[in-house]
Amino acid sequence: MPTKQELLQQPIQHIEIKDHNVVPLVEAMSHMAYSSRDLARAATIYDMMLRDTDCGVILCLAGSLISAGLKNVIVDLIRNHMVDAIVSTGANIVDQDFFEALGFKHYVAGEEYKYGAGDADLREMMIDRIYDTFIDEEELRICDETTQKIIDGMEPGAYSSREYIREMGKYLKENGRTPEAGNGDSIVLAAYELDVPIFVPAFSDCSFGFGIVAHQHARQGKKMCSIDSGKDFYELTQLKIQNPTTGLLMIGGGVPKNFAQDIVVAADILGVEASMHKYAIQITVADARDGALSGSTLKEASSWGKVDLNYEQMVYSEATIAFPLIAGYAYHKGSAAARHGKRLAQVLEPVLA
Repeated sequence: MPTKQELLQQPIQHIEIKDHNVVPLVEAMSHMAYSSRDLARAATIYDMMLRDTDCGVILCLAGSLISAGLKNVIVDLIRNHMVDAIVSTGANIVDQDFFEALGFKHYVAGEEYKYGAGDADLREMMIDRIYDTFIDEEELRICDETTQKIIDGMEPGAYSSREYIREMGKYLKENGRTPEAGNGDSIVLAAYELDVPIFVPAFSDCSFGFGIVAHQHARQGKKMCSIDSGKDFYELTQLKIQNPTTGLLMIGGGVPKNFAQDIVVAADILGVEASMHKYAIQITVADARDGALSGSTLKEASSWGKVDLNYEQMVYSEATIAFPLIAGYAYHKGSAAARHGKRLAQVLEPVLA
């Protein structure tokens, strides 16, 4: 059996959409069939979404994406004003992006580990496996402890996930975990610097959850911090109200997909007539027939009054293949050239005051 040091040798390399002009490839795919044509249409819808400068673009992230090498794609979308808000699972934002921002890495696992061979030995060495990727559990514990440190430094109260993640970005900035200081970029940092709000509706279900548990355990009988999931929903609904034209770019499904779609209905409940999401793209390998597609296709979501049918596209493809092509197409087409950062986090402050 290899040693821990031998197993954690080859870091995952994040793909750079800046280095690969995929426009000719995607345009060629538009003349093909099946998923290739669907992908090309999705890319043109994302292009339309970005050229519509009134549109607030909401990126939804589910699945293990940052560990798989997609971090820099998302960072580039934020820094080039191609995303205005993010709804994600906690693993992507905390256990993977914030984890790497602290200086840690994800590592390539050998083919022999993909399907569970050696998992008991990995557990003994404190190596966690994400399909064909390794992460050092001892380093992940440091990430847990860092989130507790951030929480401990906040005034007691109930906060939305957005507010906590903003504090995480502030922590990275103040502690020199920035590209300017010789470190890698991160989603949390880029979003903090450009006022792109990040929401994690199931925030306890990640490394931050361990931090909040430790914080609350240490402060039993005293005032403490807590997660207000209702505030998350209210804040994201306010973004829809303040920026009526919206588009969804959804990677995977799950809670982020449903949470972002539901804000149209929530606005209506608040007495505000909100238009359906004008644009919608979903990249997924799930199937609607057994309910695994988070309940619905985009066309089905239209029956709930969530998604308009004019500019929607399902792309049945694995995210590490489809997402860089769609994002890279829009990046190299210059789709966001006329856009300026909407800084929606700043839009929220006076509304919520």
